Amino acid sequence: MKNLLLTAFLALGTAFGATAQDKRDNEAIKSMCGCHEVTFNFGETFSPDKDYKFHDNHQSKGLEWVELVEDSKGKIVLQHLLIVTDSTGKQELVKHWRQDWLFENTDFYLFDKENKWKFARLPKEKVKGQWTQKVYQVDDSPRYESSATWVHTDGKHYWEAFADTPLPRREFTHRSDYNVLKRRNRQEITAWGWVHEQDNEKIVRADNQADRLIAKEKGEDTYKKVEASKCAFAQKWWKENQGFWAVARAEWAKIYAQNKDLALEKTVDKKPLFMHLFPLKPEQTAEIKPILQKFVKP
Repeated sequence: MKNLLLTAFLALGTAFGATAQDKRDNEAIKSMCGCHEVTFNFGETFSPDKDYKFHDNHQSKGLEWVELVEDSKGKIVLQHLLIVTDSTGKQELVKHWRQDWLFENTDFYLFDKENKWKFARLPKEKVKGQWTQKVYQVDDSPRYESSATWVHTDGKHYWEAFADTPLPRREFTHRSDYNVLKRRNRQEITAWGWVHEQDNEKIVRADNQADRLIAKEKGEDTYKKVEASKCAFAQKWWKENQGFWAVARAEWAKIYAQNKDLALEKTVDKKPLFMHLFPLKPEQTAEIKPILQKFVKP
């Protein structure tokens, strides 16, 4: 019912001017919050190499709680928490991805390759009326970001942009035949929840060479809204751990505020960053900064 009312509100908004446009954008972004039955679907569709062996389709499911962490002028922060249930019915919590939405943002960390991001600053006129979606890894390290205008027309409400990204988690542990995923991301609000649709290109990128396409892929993540009580496990976890991750975001913000190219170690002591942070207790916030310092390359 909430999403039906939102759709009606957004449709009525088309009759208003620039201020109403901002309200519709805000409402669309915040409507992604709540408890969802989520399904992740991916399948390779095309390769320019006739000898390429297509990989099996990927499908997984779970419950995902999307928490509204911050709602301030020109900034909305959404934290995703994935609930996975094993064969015995036991629930486990995975701190999942985070998406920050910034209005008319000009500063970007653009993924290059091999755990490297290039800092770029766009002129204000290039991002006028646009929202940047900044996507972060499970440990709040950078992933990808891009800017576009939310569209509200013909009863549809969506945002669509392109971004170069690291390999997705479903593939980075067992694929080494490409090193950049070029995404077309489309996030569309529906009457029953929202859809994250992707058209992806799997790219080999090397210095002083043109990008080489090895395969294309179609992705569709569907978020069907359900009663919030189904995600009580995630809500309880976030209440207990939100202070720790607020400190982590603040430490990362200091790094990003340097506004310069960023390179990260893939592992320290044979462990990726999340394996250093996840075992820490909520009160161990003093451990965060020295851990991050080990991963950020000079």
